[in-house]
Amino acid sequence: MSFGVSSSPLRSLLLGPPGLTLAVAESLTGGRLQARVTAESGSSAYFLGGVTAYTIESKVRLLAVDRSEAEASACVSARVAEQMAEGVCRLLGSDLGLATTGWAEPSAEAGVAEPFAWWAVAHWDRAASRARRTWSGRVAFPGQGRHAVQQAVTDAVWAELERYLRELRRA
Repeated sequence: MSFGVSSSPLRSLLLGPPGLTLAVAESLTGGRLQARVTAESGSSAYFLGGVTAYTIESKVRLLAVDRSEAEASACVSARVAEQMAEGVCRLLGSDLGLATTGWAEPSAEAGVAEPFAWWAVAHWDRAASRARRTWSGRVAFPGQGRHAVQQAVTDAVWAELERYLRELRRA
């Protein structure tokens, strides 16, 4: 499994001013994002942990995802991804939360013609117990296989996290 180690290590982006912690909530990526974070030396200084919540019940119970939203979308929507990112921040007490949810392959019974996913990033305000900022994005992967989709979603949310951290450092 390749993690495409970034040219600018996440450690320096997280530990440099302002010094942030990270937690991960995954579904579609099944632990790949957590593995990517911990593949970097020194990740224990900022990575608080992660949750692989693969069912509606685990998303609702562990990450406080709204059940009606989860059921209406089979857990694959921007809002579910955002709730997962915010939920893992609350659960583990982190400043930043990443989340992934989606379809790794087509599903005729669910009406999914091609693999796609939602990722989300939440910047949590621990003092106020609410999100400062939460945003999400959708990525699609026509014709790609399950493992390629999982890796591509991991890469997409990783790139977004690095973009945001660089933005914070410039501010």
